[in-house]
Amino acid sequence: MLIALLGASAQAADANPAVSAFARALRTEARGVAEVSVFFPPRANPTRTAAVLPNVSVYAGLLRRNFEVNVGGVERVAGRDATRLTLTPKVGDAARWTVWVDRAWNVPLAFEERSADGTLARRAALQQVSGVRARSRAAPVRPEGLRRAVLAAVPGLACPAGFEPVAVSVSGRGTEVQLSDGLNTLVLVLATRNVQTAPGVAARRVRAGAFVWLIGNLPARALSAALTGVRDVRPDALGTFVAPPPSKE
Repeated sequence: MLIALLGASAQAADANPAVSAFARALRTEARGVAEVSVFFPPRANPTRTAAVLPNVSVYAGLLRRNFEVNVGGVERVAGRDATRLTLTPKVGDAARWTVWVDRAWNVPLAFEERSADGTLARRAALQQVSGVRARSRAAPVRPEGLRRAVLAAVPGLACPAGFEPVAVSVSGRGTEVQLSDGLNTLVLVLATRNVQTAPGVAARRVRAGAFVWLIGNLPARALSAALTGVRDVRPDALGTFVAPPPSKE
């Protein structure tokens, strides 16, 4: 019975073609010449070349919960047949994605992220493919109890629809909480100074020397609404969830 249940669970996981392709990409990557363009946040030189597509941190459970996945037709990418997948958020104003998955290898050959208004935020696509290479990357995991700790550290925070806390770290900006809806990422910063608001950046002064910022590809109203009810900032409440800063050695 246990074996049967495990088998059914594995089949259910593979039933989502986007989850299947991104899971496969943890073990196998297509290589060649890729063009990578990032338009959000804006930068002077948005386009570069690379040998592989950039990594995408995918939380499978959140992706299944938050996105409708539609399987489109077959298109040519870098001379290979690829199935077009369209991933549309079920709720909220998060970005939608299109992913082109190699029909033989079941790994992404290209992807693009578009804001809720349709503006292209980033695109990465292999222009030439030389083959595939094995690799080993662990799938990201949401720590149990992190949501409760984040809400204790930032009472009154209203996570945007679909987003959940997935990781905590410390940077030069302050304590950073990463939020994910499975594909899209926001960064909540608990800081001791304010920051100027801009497209993709909302900020709120909570009290003297305590500020919260929310950064990511969401409309300004959605970012601001998440912070409106914040009453305090208590980084110590995050306890052992805070990852140590990377070693300089």
